[in-house]
Amino acid sequence: MISTKGRYAIRVLLDLAENENENYIPLKDVSERQGISKKYLEIIAKEMVAGGLIEGASGKGGGYKLRREPEDYTIYEVLEIMEGSLSPVVCLAAAQNDCPRKNECETLPMWIEYDKMIRNFFEGKTLKDLMKK
Repeated sequence: MISTKGRYAIRVLLDLAENENENYIPLKDVSERQGISKKYLEIIAKEMVAGGLIEGASGKGGGYKLRREPEDYTIYEVLEIMEGSLSPVVCLAAAQNDCPRKNECETLPMWIEYDKMIRNFFEGKTLKDLMKK
């Protein structure tokens, strides 16, 4: 399940993209437009800065802005940074599948197929695809 953190991160990125004007956008403005607590957005924004999705500036004229063009952000990337692995089962969440049953697991092919569907779906959607403008 995608948490509010992942969903709100997408909304914040969309808001920054749709209101982009070469300046940093104050988080209070995003909070008001999106109807999301500024305190919660501060936590989300900090994680997005650490994940390289946005950049921030403090002080007068400060706020946040995208680091790249909207078409360069896949929804998969955003969700993976905010949520961690999107794999449906733990044995696929690790970089290497070290499950001792992987060679005899009858369900593993199904989970691999499902994992690929999730990845392909969200990698096929960019921030630009979701924008109103």
